[in-house]
Amino acid sequence: MAPNVLRNRPLWLKLLAAFVLLLAALAVLLVFFPWDTLRGPVNRYVSEKTGRKFEITRRLDVGIGLRGATVKADGIEFANPPWARDPYLVKAERAEFDIRLWPLITQRVVIPRLALSSPTLGLQMEPDGRRTWALGKDTSDPGTVPVIGLMEIDGGAVDFLAMHLGVDLHADVSYDTSRGTLPLSYRIKGRYKGQPLTAEGRTGNVLQLKAAGQPPFPMEIDGAAGHTRLKATGTVTDLADLDGIEAKFDLKGQTLGALFPLLGIALPETSPYALSGDLRKRGKLWEVAGLKGRLGLSDIAGDMRFDKAGQVPHLAGELRSRLMDMDDLGPLIGLRPTERSARAVEGVAPPPTITQARRPGGKVLPAAPLDFERVHAMNADVKYTADRIRNVRDIPLDRGSVQVKLADGVLTLDPLDLGMAGGRMSGAIRIDASKNPADIRASLDVRAMQLARVFPKLETTGNSVGRLDGRINLSGPGSTVANWLGGASGDVAVMAGRGQFGNLLPVFATLVGGDIIKFLLRGDRNVELRCAALAFDVNKGLMTGRTLMLDTTNAVFTATGQANLATEGLDFVVYPEPKSKSILSVRTPLVVSGTFGAPRGGLKVVPLAQRGLAALALGAVNPLLALAATVESGPGEDSDCKSVLGQANKPSAGPAAAGAAKAKGARAR
Repeated sequence: MAPNVLRNRPLWLKLLAAFVLLLAALAVLLVFFPWDTLRGPVNRYVSEKTGRKFEITRRLDVGIGLRGATVKADGIEFANPPWARDPYLVKAERAEFDIRLWPLITQRVVIPRLALSSPTLGLQMEPDGRRTWALGKDTSDPGTVPVIGLMEIDGGAVDFLAMHLGVDLHADVSYDTSRGTLPLSYRIKGRYKGQPLTAEGRTGNVLQLKAAGQPPFPMEIDGAAGHTRLKATGTVTDLADLDGIEAKFDLKGQTLGALFPLLGIALPETSPYALSGDLRKRGKLWEVAGLKGRLGLSDIAGDMRFDKAGQVPHLAGELRSRLMDMDDLGPLIGLRPTERSARAVEGVAPPPTITQARRPGGKVLPAAPLDFERVHAMNADVKYTADRIRNVRDIPLDRGSVQVKLADGVLTLDPLDLGMAGGRMSGAIRIDASKNPADIRASLDVRAMQLARVFPKLETTGNSVGRLDGRINLSGPGSTVANWLGGASGDVAVMAGRGQFGNLLPVFATLVGGDIIKFLLRGDRNVELRCAALAFDVNKGLMTGRTLMLDTTNAVFTATGQANLATEGLDFVVYPEPKSKSILSVRTPLVVSGTFGAPRGGLKVVPLAQRGLAALALGAVNPLLALAATVESGPGEDSDCKSVLGQANKPSAGPAAAGAAKAKGARAR
């Protein structure tokens, strides 16, 4: 009966039964197949396809599943291409990996999991795209690079060389289950971007090189490259692209400018720093939240974003300092950190040379080259605010804010707003680094500065009032602060209306001799300021006085002369004109000479000698008559303040006016 029953079954059912039996037989065959007999053919096949020696030295076993196969090899040696430094791509005691079968039809190698026991890995990249882990004969073809998801290593060593990237590293790896969730430890040494690098840390037992949908694996690092030190603890989901990072970090170093060769972020030169925060990376976007720490003697906090998705990376963020120290601004204009700021961050060695080198001739303007080359590496839009500024010395700053923008090699500080001497200085600075030397323009306005704050000696009198207004409009080529000022053209002016000084005895002691007696007899006395103006036309670094005048109730002071920003030389003559008759006055012009770093003052010899000879002649007749030569008849008159301030407020025609106009255009672009 049974044979007849089978004959009566439909054909499709017979075929299905046969197929099932075939699969069962095939499964039994695969399970019991002596895969090790294929070790020789496999070795020859892989060697022929890759063009380099491949050998499973002891035993081969294969397990077939629904989605792929699991390959187990005891003893594996896979040579590197002949151009590589290390002889082996991988040499391990044991290897086990899962491989997808269907992608092999299109010659794609997908390995979801790779486990290596005590391996030695030799990884190398070349500028032309060649890499040792490409499995085709053409190692520059990215299509022959296997996709590896998870990798397990129980110890061994890894070498990675990419000379065109400045990378030459060796890592030793060890595995210990007693270390809990971070059983895999590593030590790295070598060079990165031309600097010595050392690092150590721990990770989970499975490294996610390329494994979508897997939970993040833990990782920690403590490393140093040159004078930059990083500590971080967090998780990573994609180690191959360094993606899916969630970590807390601590970063220290001598200057933020050193991060440019390491990370490609064009930050300015700074004092030594120590920063911490929360780091996150998704795709091409790096984010730092809760950034806080120190730059030298100044505190800093805020949030930053660095986006590498565009053709040019873009840095954005907002930073704030509750207290900013002026000593930390020096590196921004080419000066080294001071002794105070260089040693302010614990655990960071100060720069090799802290003291500033003196320039020839006693010059003081910063002459260190400004690094404009790196401004082409990225674009930026960062706002910085300092709530309070200390250690201002001769520059009475008390707060400040600036919006830093960088686009296509053009750096602008706009708006720039500084609290200064109870007033404010605001405006913009523009540096076009697409030109060589760079085109630098500064347009700054000064409003409502308090006289007593500008001249601290007056502040001690307690009754000095008045305000200053002014402007700086300069433009020109330059590569340092010094050579820019030495070739700049434009307009500089400072003006003051009515005000009041305290006791000016120290000021007038050498200028208006007869008034000394009045001050001595009357004690502390106020002197009213009617108006004052210091205005210069600047033509290629030469500052020529356009209006130099100080009008008080006692005297009018006028001056003529020049200041040379290129040589830093001073050449001025000050003319005091007392307004009242007095005796014991040796009224004579005052000469101001020397340099910015070493100014000199003295009386002009010829007028003084003329009065001295007259006094000697009269004294020969009668000693009392000698006083007649020192009697001041008081020719000084009140100046027309409105006219004087109007003249000071209007630049002359020519190169100075043209330079001022270009500087004002810094804000319009």
